[in-house]
Amino acid sequence: MGLAWFCHGPPLYLRQRIQDTFAKRRNSPRSAPLATSLDTRGSYTYSRPLTFTGTDTSVHTMERSLKNVLVVSFGFLLLFTAYGGLQNLQSSLYSQNGLGVATLSTLYSAVLLSSMFLPPILIKKCGCKWTIAGSMCCYVAFSLGSFHASWYTLIPTSILLGLGAAPLWSAHCTYLTIMGNSEAQKSGKLSKDVVNQYFGIFFLIFQSSGVWGNLISSLVFAQTPTQETISEEQLLSCGANDCLMATAASNSTQPPSQQLIYTLLGIYTGSGILAILLVAVFLEPVKDKLETKGEKRLSSPTFWSTILSTFTLFRDRRLCLLILLPLYSGLQQGFLSGEYTRSYTTCALGIHFVGYVMICFSATTSLCSLLFGKVSKYTGRAALYGLGTATHLSCIIVLLVWHPHPTQLAIFFLLPGLWGMADAVWQTQNNALYGALFEKNKEAAFANYRLGEALGFVIAFGYSSFLCVSVKLYILLAVLSLTMVAYGTVEYLESRATGEITAAGKKTIQEEKGEMQTEM
Repeated sequence: MGLAWFCHGPPLYLRQRIQDTFAKRRNSPRSAPLATSLDTRGSYTYSRPLTFTGTDTSVHTMERSLKNVLVVSFGFLLLFTAYGGLQNLQSSLYSQNGLGVATLSTLYSAVLLSSMFLPPILIKKCGCKWTIAGSMCCYVAFSLGSFHASWYTLIPTSILLGLGAAPLWSAHCTYLTIMGNSEAQKSGKLSKDVVNQYFGIFFLIFQSSGVWGNLISSLVFAQTPTQETISEEQLLSCGANDCLMATAASNSTQPPSQQLIYTLLGIYTGSGILAILLVAVFLEPVKDKLETKGEKRLSSPTFWSTILSTFTLFRDRRLCLLILLPLYSGLQQGFLSGEYTRSYTTCALGIHFVGYVMICFSATTSLCSLLFGKVSKYTGRAALYGLGTATHLSCIIVLLVWHPHPTQLAIFFLLPGLWGMADAVWQTQNNALYGALFEKNKEAAFANYRLGEALGFVIAFGYSSFLCVSVKLYILLAVLSLTMVAYGTVEYLESRATGEITAAGKKTIQEEKGEMQTEM
């Protein structure tokens, strides 16, 4: 009644936010919240109180939620300890005829296609838990295919891995968002704060996989004969001056024996199998609906509407602007794992230092993910995005002007550490931002996020072999600048929408008071 005048003009997503806001205001610890619905005229109708399924106390529920977050986190830790270490070695272990680079390009092209269709379908049909477990099997298949590395084994298994990657990440993000929203609703906290905290815990544990994966590969390959000294002539073409793929860098290190490669692959495969068992046995299924007593559930969406949900969400202008965030995330990760490790670390120090440099990156990302997940409720996400932007801008400028030399060993580890600190901002805040803004379309939103990130990886690996490193750094600089402009626009739209909701709420309360006084 009081909001009918207001809901004729604003867009649909704003009306949904108004509905959610007033529903939360009417929630009280002494009474169950009322289910609300918004009819075509913008008026609110109220039905019977919502009842939450289950009889657990709030403390017990919080412990269960935290347990499930830890199960997902350690499952990803085990899985990406294997995959992350194997990915970093693709271009070095399988350099013949460009097999390693072709494998990575094929893999992320498959992720790109998978992001368009598979995540919403699998999550709706199988649920988050079994989507995660099934997708993990695709990663183990890739490790098994590496035992007999050839075009006939790595390319098909990389396609299979790519098809499973997008559903895996979309299901994980959806699962953590649902758990965070549910816990916030029961504890009376803000949803975005709890979701941020859960993503912080996840990325603290998950990002450490880079430490263990690279440490395992470094220890296994430490039995390789001593590396040769890198010449001063080769050092002149390192860093931003590196144009095209330098062959001298890979010639400075003798390849590991086949026995050592089999040992490493056996460890990685076992780690992936443990991840599947952990999720399948200990992770609890979760549903993203509050059921009402005596009422039927809404009919489930059709098959084609589920497929098209990934694309129809682009009608929301916020998503069109935010697509640059995952695109830049993929670009910057591709640059570090591809260009920095080859053109800076391997070129100037040797391939045996790659694992240790990436350990520094992974450790920093892991610790900062937990830190940013906790402090975001005090600083706000805009301040963290500003920190990440300033850090990456500084690193890009240094990489453009720096001439790497073995005597400057500390810089080789300092730059990945700073890069990892900024990467922690993108990983935690991007996922939390998508979950907060697109709460009603989480599956499609996270599928779009994986789509953008996969596109960034495809572009990074696609131009890897024919652009100079300096050109790639300038591309990163330009994309980062555009990304922050687009993000700032979304923050402005959100603040304006929040102001309109607040103003509408105040006016509605005044009208209700006036009606009560008139009746009296």
